[in-house]
Amino acid sequence: MSTAALPLHAFPGPLPFQRTPRMRSGLLLIAAAHAAALWLFVQTDVLHRAVQQATPLMVALLSEPAPLRPPEPRLTTPQPQRPALPTPTLMPPPEVKVADAAPPAPPPAPVIASVVPAPAAPAVAAPAETAPVRAQPAPPAVTAPPVLPASAIRYRVPPPVEVPLASRRLRESGTVLLRVLVDAQGLPKQITLHKSSGFARLDEQALSAMRQARFQAVNTDGQAIEWLVIAPVQYDVD
Repeated sequence: MSTAALPLHAFPGPLPFQRTPRMRSGLLLIAAAHAAALWLFVQTDVLHRAVQQATPLMVALLSEPAPLRPPEPRLTTPQPQRPALPTPTLMPPPEVKVADAAPPAPPPAPVIASVVPAPAAPAVAAPAETAPVRAQPAPPAVTAPPVLPASAIRYRVPPPVEVPLASRRLRESGTVLLRVLVDAQGLPKQITLHKSSGFARLDEQALSAMRQARFQAVNTDGQAIEWLVIAPVQYDVD
């Protein structure tokens, strides 16, 4: 049995498409709320514009400053002149009479002191003759070592001269002159740089090599002596 053939009063409740009074009142309330909100929005915008247009414009008029008055001159009251005081007169001091001075007293009699002779000092025996002091011999004079020419150098062990690797790369060459003090055994006692080659690496290598050198002894009157020499060290780069 279909529902289309049944009459409307056959359904116990409201039909889905049928509006009840409660639904109608709810729709009216919603519509009224929307209308009231729209009215409030329109009235608020109109009121805001009216307030902006009705705001009074405040204008302040600035008055020009009053001109400064020049200071009034002060009146000075003339002071009365004081009467001149009389000039005091100085009276001369009274004369004072001085009594006659008493006669000078006689000088005192001179006192004669008696001179007592001092006792004679006891005789002092003459010191005995001391033995003569022998003079100590003077220390031998220190003579400076002789300076030999470079041609007189005789090496027992020549200095190991070698061009440093950095000097080879930079093509550094030159001659180093060393001042060498050689002792009696032919060993270098003191070595100083006399003239540089112009390159610090070559100078250091020459000093190091000369410390390893050994010289032949130099004799004077059959005795070995110390001697000085200016020894050249040559560095050439092929």
